[in-house]
Amino acid sequence: MFKHSLNKLRITLGAAVRDLNYNVLYNWLLHLKSKPIEANKKSAIVFSPHQDDETIGCGGMIALKRSQGIPIKVVFLTDGRYGKPSDVKPENAVKFRQEEALTALNILGIEPSQTQFLDEIDGSLAQLTEPQQNLLIAKLVEILQSFEPQEVYVPHHHDRHPDHEATYSLVRTAIEVSRQQIELLQYPIWMLWRNPLSSHEYLHKNSHAYRLSISDFKEKKHQAIGAYKSQTPNLPSSFKQAMYSSYEMFFKD
Repeated sequence: MFKHSLNKLRITLGAAVRDLNYNVLYNWLLHLKSKPIEANKKSAIVFSPHQDDETIGCGGMIALKRSQGIPIKVVFLTDGRYGKPSDVKPENAVKFRQEEALTALNILGIEPSQTQFLDEIDGSLAQLTEPQQNLLIAKLVEILQSFEPQEVYVPHHHDRHPDHEATYSLVRTAIEVSRQQIELLQYPIWMLWRNPLSSHEYLHKNSHAYRLSISDFKEKKHQAIGAYKSQTPNLPSSFKQAMYSSYEMFFKD
């Protein structure tokens, strides 16, 4: 009984320390290290490894651009099958995650016709064989050439999640293959939370951070995040605070 209570206390204290580190790093980066950027009228594609990353990382930007009628497309690379709630059967998980995504994106102003699901297996992007990578890159090139975006948004290349980092690499390669002039912006999801201390060292050396004010669209982003009922209940408290910020952060190479 004592050991169980002690382990529980250690877990609680560990989470509290992680939350504190995250908050310090997030606010340092947001207020001291990032530069403000203005909203623009560039068309964009948001590439999201899972159903919810696009809203958490770019929901305010999406709503802002769509309010001005700017074309936005959202592409999901994996099917999100392992992010289902316990009461959803495995065979229904993919459909469930897609329905959540369509609901969230509708709130942000994205029509189903501008949403694409590539349905790679959740968790597989970093383990694709070379032929599988080439096939997926070819699909991404086709999407880029068809939509011709001026901006592309991807997870940060140091985001501490294999699918997220693989999404960055695959999309970056596709842009190079397409030979299009596209501005690449990276949005952080887990980078600052999974290992705050090492992230601080990394960002101190390599930070090119920018902050976009989304205060007028914060409520829409809140509503869209709420559509992901399978994802939000177990997120860390500090992570949620950043999700609901009046700013979104992006990084440029």
